[in-house]
Amino acid sequence: MISERKFAASMYDCWLKYVLCDDKVFDGYKDYFKYIVVKSSDRIINNAVEELKKALSSIVEEAEVLDYMPKSNCIFIGTLDDFKAEGLKVDLERKLKSEGFALNVVKKDNHNVLSIIGGSEKGVLYGVFHIIRSIFSGKSLEDALCIDNPQNDFRILNHWDNMDGNIERGYAGKSIFFKDNRIVDDLSRIKDYARLLASIAVNGVVINNVNVHEQETKLITDEFLPDVARIADVFRGYGIKTYLSINFASPVEIGGLSTADPLNDEVKKWWKDVASKIYSYIPDFGGFLVKADSEFRPGPFTYGRNHADGANMLAEALKPYGGIVIWRTFVYNCMVDWRDRSTDRAKAAYDNFKPLDGKFMDNVVLQVKNGPMDFQIREPITPLFGAMEKTNVFMEFQITQEYTGQQKHLCYLVPLWKEALDFDTFAKGEGSFVKKVVNGSLFGSEHGGIVGVANIGDSASWTGHPLAQSNLYGFGRLAWNPDFSSREIAEEWVRLTFGCDEDVLNTVVPMLLESREIYEEYTSPLGIGWMVNPGHHYGPNIDGYEYSHWGTYHYADFKGIGVDRTVETGTGYTAQYKEPVAKMYENIDTCPDEFLLFFHHVPYSHKLKSGKTVIQHIYDTHFEGVERAEKMREAWIKLKGKIDDETYKAVLERFDIQVVDAKEWRDVVNTYFYRKTGIKDEHGRKIYE
Repeated sequence: MISERKFAASMYDCWLKYVLCDDKVFDGYKDYFKYIVVKSSDRIINNAVEELKKALSSIVEEAEVLDYMPKSNCIFIGTLDDFKAEGLKVDLERKLKSEGFALNVVKKDNHNVLSIIGGSEKGVLYGVFHIIRSIFSGKSLEDALCIDNPQNDFRILNHWDNMDGNIERGYAGKSIFFKDNRIVDDLSRIKDYARLLASIAVNGVVINNVNVHEQETKLITDEFLPDVARIADVFRGYGIKTYLSINFASPVEIGGLSTADPLNDEVKKWWKDVASKIYSYIPDFGGFLVKADSEFRPGPFTYGRNHADGANMLAEALKPYGGIVIWRTFVYNCMVDWRDRSTDRAKAAYDNFKPLDGKFMDNVVLQVKNGPMDFQIREPITPLFGAMEKTNVFMEFQITQEYTGQQKHLCYLVPLWKEALDFDTFAKGEGSFVKKVVNGSLFGSEHGGIVGVANIGDSASWTGHPLAQSNLYGFGRLAWNPDFSSREIAEEWVRLTFGCDEDVLNTVVPMLLESREIYEEYTSPLGIGWMVNPGHHYGPNIDGYEYSHWGTYHYADFKGIGVDRTVETGTGYTAQYKEPVAKMYENIDTCPDEFLLFFHHVPYSHKLKSGKTVIQHIYDTHFEGVERAEKMREAWIKLKGKIDDETYKAVLERFDIQVVDAKEWRDVVNTYFYRKTGIKDEHGRKIYE
């Protein structure tokens, strides 16, 4: 491996390298940057100004910061109130949300003022990062001028960090928050992280794992809250609220009570006292994230209560302070008998939560994974998004690549997330897209947003694989505006990270856009998923979970493969969707091939819409996936000299791993199904017997 020291110098800044793409494009901006006018002393706005100065420091003389308008062209940075106080007029009151921003050019005493106006201090910060992004991605000033508001009010990262420093499903080193069961003393890296998140408009961070263990349970006590407050203070300066995952059994485990029953008055009071204490340390505390009654985590079921009882009890404690409860819907029976074909894990979230629609308080949000299973490379959208008409819901994506290559393989996830957000639930007729459900507009929800399970650690590049930074960047951009295209986001990230060399753009952008499909080709065919080694979830094991208590996922025998989830002959899962979606999945002729084996059990001779049989599709895609992975590696090699040496070597090492692993996937999967069926590859390629 290359040295951490050299690598850190090249990749630590991620997309905030601030290397100018095009001098001619910058000519349109530079006349404004001699003076920066700032009326406010607010800390968030000051950090925005410092970021702008840092960005410009290598390309113009240091700008002079003034608290008055000079008799010269300048840039003005402030809220709408700051702008109006200067006597400048602009019609934005009805157009600008709190966290939105506007960039325009106005006249002042015969001079031009480039104004960055925020609906709040956060909006100012996002506006500054917008103009920085525009400058360094080669966008003209004319194209940068805009009014831009976030489509999702909540844009939150969930960290699965434990206080011993390890990260559950972490593939980029150790935690940046915790070490040796304490919060780290040096917060400088957390500040750098806050800058990265602010640049993509993330406005919330849950700092600890949803699986809350003994030590993390104490984060809500006086022992650790002063240090949590230190982290919150760093994030606060960049417009980011701090949240904590909590242990539902805390009243028993650390509170000295004999019960955690959510309807018990002593339990209610205990949580209200905890909330009061937290807000005394962290006045802008965001709230609690809760994993309850799931995978052996404690919850209200212990006391004969339901999810609404548990969530509302916590919500009542937080409500006076403006906090929210984020309650995960990842709840299912994880002690299944594989012999029982009537139990379907895919149905669990809907079955658990649909009956409770309308029973949650208005400061409760259900956090729903994009698919009904568990972050597989290909899943249909969970039907819960079309079902909860009277309840706040967040979308939960997994940025960390648990089932998608673990940041050793390149897998750009934005296309997967786009498919989920653009899916039409038909909950209120055609056009009822998931993105409208999660932003609150479809059902008129109080709160809406998108959440991502973070993919960072203390690795020199933050994400282990340097190209995996594109997923963190893409999450932030898509959470701000789900209408951005996968290509748009990829091109923007490449320009900011590697510059505007056409060879680099024309190589890395297609590489990113194809990578999800390539990974899918050499791993899991036609919507099955799960064919991984149990526990760590890396590498091929077709029957790894097939006979386990976690569920059964492909039902492959010598005759056929797939899970029958139809109403007519299967588990009935398709009925959880609205029409015409339910009918589309129920009917084998209209079910999209990419989900065929998720919804139907078919013989290997079944012909796909491509004309290929299922077995030949399995063979072809696994051979093709390897070939395409090899071509990605070859394409990267051609960029030697155009990418800094440390990054080049780090990425090449990971492509070396990916090609080897892709071959193992190909050979294990193809051999498994050849042995199962005895059907030979039509093209006579090497399959091991």
